[in-house]
Amino acid sequence: PAMAQLQQQKHNFSIGINGGLNLSSIDISPRIKQSTFMGPTAGLTARYISEKYFKMICGIQAEVNYSHRGWKELIEDNSGDSYQRTMHYVEVPLLAHLAFGKEYGNGARFIINLGPQVGFLLGENEKHAIPSIEKEEYGKAAERSFDYGITGGGGVELRTGIGNFIMEGRYYFGLSDFFNSTKKDYFSRSAHTYISAKITYLFDIRK
Repeated sequence: PAMAQLQQQKHNFSIGINGGLNLSSIDISPRIKQSTFMGPTAGLTARYISEKYFKMICGIQAEVNYSHRGWKELIEDNSGDSYQRTMHYVEVPLLAHLAFGKEYGNGARFIINLGPQVGFLLGENEKHAIPSIEKEEYGKAAERSFDYGITGGGGVELRTGIGNFIMEGRYYFGLSDFFNSTKKDYFSRSAHTYISAKITYLFDIRK
């Protein structure tokens, strides 16, 4: 009798570094008008590919990143005021990794990464042109340092003889608030959202 095996076991483990740029804002209520806030992100990446299912390469990917997030307010009056806040986070995404393309040797793959992410606020700083102008968020420190949400994106991986180079775009949607959000608090919602564009370099420890 003939037997068909849908899954092929793999044991490919890779580690490396990543870096890029966040384009961030906050989802906040009451609403604050914002323009795009840009900040760097960089960290370490580890990936384990465990199997191939039909033509889809499957695995998991974990990262530890240092990330700048925050917001920049869009002030349309003639006061000359400006305001932005930079928030420094350590992030830990744990992602399902899917890839489509050449399995062995040099070549290109299309990749998808998707999963939960947690973060820890290390510190924050404000830049305010006219400190005498007051709004509820000005001078108000973040009240919750633990952050969590969902992140996902896709890109292209180029496999070469000197390692694997990945260009990826990713979107993060925060599910937690950094200001208190009970009925007695001013803000009912204050969560991070951002798009990141990043480059990752991985080298195989085990193929």
